[in-house]
Amino acid sequence: MEKPSTLLVHFDKGSAAMASQIKADLEGSDVAAKVDGMKRAVMLLLNGETLPQLFITVVRYVLPSEDHTVQKLLLLYLEIIDKRDAAGCVLPEMILICQNLRNNLQHPNEYIRGVTLRFLCRLSEPEVLEPLVPSILENLEHRHHFIRRHALSAISSIYRLPHGDQLIPDAPELVERALASEQDASARRNAFLMLCACAQERAVAYLISNVDRVAEWPDLLQMAAVDLIRKVCRSPNRGDKGRYIKIIISLLSSPSTAVVYECAGALVSLSSAPTAVRASANTYCELLSSQSDNNVKLIILDRLNELRTSHWDVMVDVVMDVLRALTSPNLDVKRKVLDLVLDLLTPRNVEEVVLYLKKEVVKTQAGELEKGGEYRQMLVQAIHACAVEYSEVAGSVVHLLMDFLGDTNVAAAVDVVLFVREIIETNPKLRVSMIQRLIDTFYQIRASRVCSCALWILGEYSLSLSEVESAISTIKQCLGDLPFYTASEEGEATDSAKPAQPVVNSVTVSSRRPVVLADGTYATQSAATEAVSTASVVPGSLSSTLNLRSLILSGDFFLAAVIACTLTKLVLRLEEVQPSKVETNKACTGALLIMTSILQLGQSSYLPQLIDNDSYDRVVLCVRLLCNTGDDVRKIWLQSCRQSFAKMLAEKQFQETEEMKAKSQVSHAQPDDLIDFYHLKSRRGMSQLELEDEVQDDLKAATGGFTKDADDTNRLNRILQLTGFSDPVYAEAYVTVHHYDIVLDVTVINRTKETLQNLCLELATMGDLKLVDRPQNYTLAPESSKQIRANIKVSSTETGVIFGNIVYETSNVMERSVIVLNDIHIDIMDYISPATCADVTFRNMWAEFEWENKVHCFLVHCSH
Repeated sequence: MEKPSTLLVHFDKGSAAMASQIKADLEGSDVAAKVDGMKRAVMLLLNGETLPQLFITVVRYVLPSEDHTVQKLLLLYLEIIDKRDAAGCVLPEMILICQNLRNNLQHPNEYIRGVTLRFLCRLSEPEVLEPLVPSILENLEHRHHFIRRHALSAISSIYRLPHGDQLIPDAPELVERALASEQDASARRNAFLMLCACAQERAVAYLISNVDRVAEWPDLLQMAAVDLIRKVCRSPNRGDKGRYIKIIISLLSSPSTAVVYECAGALVSLSSAPTAVRASANTYCELLSSQSDNNVKLIILDRLNELRTSHWDVMVDVVMDVLRALTSPNLDVKRKVLDLVLDLLTPRNVEEVVLYLKKEVVKTQAGELEKGGEYRQMLVQAIHACAVEYSEVAGSVVHLLMDFLGDTNVAAAVDVVLFVREIIETNPKLRVSMIQRLIDTFYQIRASRVCSCALWILGEYSLSLSEVESAISTIKQCLGDLPFYTASEEGEATDSAKPAQPVVNSVTVSSRRPVVLADGTYATQSAATEAVSTASVVPGSLSSTLNLRSLILSGDFFLAAVIACTLTKLVLRLEEVQPSKVETNKACTGALLIMTSILQLGQSSYLPQLIDNDSYDRVVLCVRLLCNTGDDVRKIWLQSCRQSFAKMLAEKQFQETEEMKAKSQVSHAQPDDLIDFYHLKSRRGMSQLELEDEVQDDLKAATGGFTKDADDTNRLNRILQLTGFSDPVYAEAYVTVHHYDIVLDVTVINRTKETLQNLCLELATMGDLKLVDRPQNYTLAPESSKQIRANIKVSSTETGVIFGNIVYETSNVMERSVIVLNDIHIDIMDYISPATCADVTFRNMWAEFEWENKVHCFLVHCSH
């Protein structure tokens, strides 16, 4: 059976002759050789080797040594070796060790005394410790704080042993007396912790008697005081809780950030009063802005998020303080800040929040920020969420964001154009200015997907004569001169040398690639590339404005089909708003010329790939439609598309509203709840905080806030029976799954009239489960029970099985009895939490993490 260890050292096992070499080194007079020999002996013992013949050598040649390193290694050696025989009695050789330890406790050197006292903290044999107690107590009054500090730790460890109160019956009184006169911070902390663990009333009395001086205590002692207050106030019916809350609030001004953090957490756990919660939230915000470590910032943001779930009204007031954490260069911190702020939006603070986010967007244009493109995308998504929820702020941000339609970060540009598409539908008042701004900035767009969405917006929302004409003119300018190639260029392109290929700087992908849908399945789509494309250099044209031409010449025929559809819509709209038939026919002819040029380019050998069938059919449909237009078709093209988009937005808004209703079903206040007017309550000299806390406690008691019936019911549902009711030992387990840790709380009940000795719960796992620790042997009295805990680590998403048995001995039967346990099946669904993911985020993660399983197939062609 594995034994508990207080020491862990890595060591590769050596040869069998190492033991004799160690003995020779210890018997020599060379101090360096003794140090090396003791180190190897300690490491061998830690790795399971038994060196019984070495003990006498250590007593004879190592005990008398005055070298500090040797004495330190000697104590480690004594800590590891077995001090009891097979019958459980202390070995007689330990008497020799007792005399040496007593000498060390009276040694003139402070270091020897200190390390010996620290060693005694790890001893659990009363027979060894009893003769040393007087020497330990003498060290409480030593002049050096190093020795007093470890003497207090040794007294605390001895007193907490099973029969420690018999070894030092007056330990709490001695420690309390030492604490009153002690000046060293660590020694005072050790004494205070001993009183907290063994004599809590004395620790509370010391704390109350020093209430006015707690703020001046060293940070180590303040942390111990906070822990004591947590334990004392755990009971819901303590009438003096307000006194302890005052101590916590006074410690919020401590110079130690660790103390301040602990006090903020303790304050929320002790009181639900708005004043206390507000003080805790302000403290967290100050730590968030003052700490530079990103891990600390993430932890503080988690605490603030917990406050948001339970005290949303208070957190709304500190939303601007939380936003200041966006100055951190870490993207994870920025993402958490934005997520938290979006959950705290109200009509009162949304304008302030959006204004701050606009300033951050402007900062990203300078190019000084690391990963500025990703940060800009996060800001755009946050502003989008603000504008969708509060439409009145859309007008102040949409024009600024439209400047980023040509962003080099394609994801950010896509977010901007999707934002523009939604705002132009939901805010009709902004339509005119947004269309004009889109026309002015269209030539800056370089991404195919952004161009496609922008063209759809122009085709749907260009309503007036000037808007339609400007949109057609802009598309023509971005396409450049027609045709896209000449016959001589096509002939040169088919040549083997191909010296006159157009210079296309865009990164292209085949337009016939499979696309990943939202559910993870694949579909065939003739989609354009989403990479950043720079304009092609075409002779006789300005490359900076010919973004559509460069994308088409890179083989993006999906975008070409979108251009054809947009021109068709614009021409159909022009027929309605243009009184002159001549101008209408002229625009229609120009659109047909562009479409036929696209078809000619797609079927030529000028480009490496031909136009795909979907895009070809789409362009041909547009050509036929412009040549022969009916009223039904006109209605579909000019009205139905926009109506479908509006319906999609309405369904999206409806789903979000339903989700919000579902979340708000568990209300904090019922219509028939008692309203407590605490202004009419008897104050009895209480402060405002104490009064608020008492009111909150009364409300919790009245509404069942202190009961946990739901949790108890949930626990009963997760209890698994491991043995039968007729077995001598009944066992059941409660399984707790937390992320990748599984904890088994096993209750074992002795149903016999006999004492069960060496009872052991032996567990094994199947699958990618790993048992962290093996439970020890226990002695179980008749009809008594024992709680045994086992920890298991999960290393994959496969289903695992935990199986095992209970082994025990009785006085009547010499052989060991075995009871086989029922298997425990750990399913993947037990440690997977449901979550939502946007389509765009899902596609990005799918591409980034490569979740597809690629299988290589080798086919053998058989000839018949």
